[in-house]
Amino acid sequence: MSPLIEHFTPSFESALIESTRSRLATTRFPDAETVEDWQQGLPLHYCQELVRYWLDDYDWQRVPTRLSAFDNFIAEIDGLPIHFLHIRSPHSDAQPLLMTHGWPGSVLEFLDVIAPLTNPTQHGGEACDAFHLVIPSLPGYGYSGKPTAAGVGVEAIAKMWDALMLRLGYERYVAQGGDWGSLVTHAILLQEGTHCLAGHINLPMVVPDEETLASSEPAEQATLAAGMHYQEHESGYSKQQATRPQTLAYGLADSPVGQMAWIIEKYAQWTDCVRDNERHPENAVERDVLLDIVTHYWMTNSGGSSARLYWESFNQTEGRPITLPLGLSLFPKELFVCSERLAKTRYHNLVMFNNTHAKGGHFASLEQPKPLLSDIRQWLSILRHQELL
Repeated sequence: MSPLIEHFTPSFESALIESTRSRLATTRFPDAETVEDWQQGLPLHYCQELVRYWLDDYDWQRVPTRLSAFDNFIAEIDGLPIHFLHIRSPHSDAQPLLMTHGWPGSVLEFLDVIAPLTNPTQHGGEACDAFHLVIPSLPGYGYSGKPTAAGVGVEAIAKMWDALMLRLGYERYVAQGGDWGSLVTHAILLQEGTHCLAGHINLPMVVPDEETLASSEPAEQATLAAGMHYQEHESGYSKQQATRPQTLAYGLADSPVGQMAWIIEKYAQWTDCVRDNERHPENAVERDVLLDIVTHYWMTNSGGSSARLYWESFNQTEGRPITLPLGLSLFPKELFVCSERLAKTRYHNLVMFNNTHAKGGHFASLEQPKPLLSDIRQWLSILRHQELL
């Protein structure tokens, strides 16, 4: 192990857990919404139900326990401590894979795919499907350090991740991500001198062209409809986080219920969780897992620092064509979708495209781990067959 990398043991302080439980017990709730669904945000009755469960029934050591099932490390990169999971496959010819999460996510969202990716012969695959995994926490997220100066945006993170992979001895690797993880993967593939050979994403970053605007094809119309829905109904959080993250941070740092509501509402809106015309996030993600995500943000006080990534990079996304090999998996309730034709206008070496999934939304590795796993294995197989690795 490099002297610049240290083993790390995830933990939560007992005193902070108790003070959080005291805050939950004395929560001042707002008035109820004036509609019978999620149009105005997290419904009061469900919020109160979650608070009661979080206070009385939730295991507050779940996050450290779940993370500790894998090897955790801290590496200082550009003066910032970066937390990451590093799981070596038992198969010596495994392909190094860097996986990056997004917001409001964390390394937790990948835990269910670690075993089948690293040890495929025990999970319905073959030795040639194996990966060595590196899964870092974004700066300002979870156990990673919080930037104290401006400038830690997507491009800087891409350089940090490339440096981390080199430090671990991976001079050639591939990358995967959704949400911010997709943007970081884009940036890694675009950076000069990158050591990344190929990428796989489950959130496309393409701009509708004239053909999309004029077409009556369902796939092209779906691109426009998804973009319009996001702008009209889903983008409020991003405006706040991209313009005044510090103002928001005071509420998220002081109120566990405020932090919970800010996150849970996204899992209700961005997952494929409507059943019998009723929306409920637990139709897509288990309650304990939802609260793991919330607890991870709350206990590490990363609500504000994670939001700051929007201030850094949300309005400065890179649109240059990507020429390195790319795979794209689209799930039906993803925020942004595109046709294969439109994808190829930016991804000039699109080696894999799958938009046939029957279920799933923005959090693919949480909602549909097996289909995502299948796509990643297919992508790797194509890369090897075309001798791109």
